[in-house]
Amino acid sequence: MDVFDAVRTVLAVRGYQEKPVPADTVRKIVEAGRLTASSMNRQPWHFLVVEDRDMLKKLGAAAQTGPYIAQAPLAIVVAIEKTPFAVSDASRAIQSMILTAWAEGIGSNWVGFMGLDGVHSLLGIPDNLDVLAIIPFGYPAQQKGKGLKKRKPLSEVAHRERFSQPFA
Repeated sequence: MDVFDAVRTVLAVRGYQEKPVPADTVRKIVEAGRLTASSMNRQPWHFLVVEDRDMLKKLGAAAQTGPYIAQAPLAIVVAIEKTPFAVSDASRAIQSMILTAWAEGIGSNWVGFMGLDGVHSLLGIPDNLDVLAIIPFGYPAQQKGKGLKKRKPLSEVAHRERFSQPFA
């Protein structure tokens, strides 16, 4: 799948098959995050790969907005340094991982941005880092309608040269 097709078709997945994600695919997903560009090449992120069933259940219980993490065969917890561009840089890395996974037939969804306080102690994450997100990954439990997204028309969100000029 080319990159634009992945962007065009990726959808949030909150239900997963019990089928594990192959080790080489997990590595590819994590590498996609690691290789993402960052401000001044600081790479202010840490990726914690979690495949242990019991820990996935604990993460699902700890994440207020993502109890479905408990059913995923894999989750990547993204912890960031407390620096000015860390949220932006790690968000880019997360999107790289999501798109790489999608191109391999693996669904995911961003969980977090807040309400992840209990994750530090579960995974031994140092206090000098913030937990930005937990990204569960897995083969979708149900067929997803690729590309069927409800989005505003381009004419409502894109402009040329000045805000009032349509991009069209």
